[in-house]
Amino acid sequence: MEIQELANTLEAVLFASGEAVESRRLCEALGTDISALEEAAAVLENRYSEGSGINLLRLDSAYQLATKEQYSPHIKAVLEIKRSSALSPAAMEALTIIAYNQPVTKAFVESVRGVDSSGVVNSLVEKGLLCEAGRLDLPGRPIAYATTENFLRAFRLSSLKDLPPLPEQSSQVTIDEVIEAAQAAENEE
Repeated sequence: MEIQELANTLEAVLFASGEAVESRRLCEALGTDISALEEAAAVLENRYSEGSGINLLRLDSAYQLATKEQYSPHIKAVLEIKRSSALSPAAMEALTIIAYNQPVTKAFVESVRGVDSSGVVNSLVEKGLLCEAGRLDLPGRPIAYATTENFLRAFRLSSLKDLPPLPEQSSQVTIDEVIEAAQAAENEE
């Protein structure tokens, strides 16, 4: 199959799917290899770069068709979609902990945050940003959580490798340094 025909076929499959489809599965279904698939995806990306309301998302090792963000108000108006609510600081904190350490349990999130996080984690699962990633082989068989493709889409990431790096330990301020600075400021007064 020539690249243009492969690109058209890929477009049709992704449109019909409506969901992200793994590259491996696409290669099997389309009877092609990964390099030809990537070339066809590049053709679609080029096609959508100008004069289209659609773009091609790469999500880890998967592809998905999506509308361009600039058209979301019109889409929401037509489909009568309610504005999605912003995440609370607690939800962002829990999501960050899970994204950088996944898969993790609620107990891990709670130990890092220092407060009960059950409600926050459950809320993130309901929003489709987290999913159950199995159970750990520990007493009680706790559920481990990981981020989803919706998480990648929401934060405009192609993969978890695109997360910004964590600051180095040496550049972080410790509580002892904060206390010492406060004491030094008091002594100067």
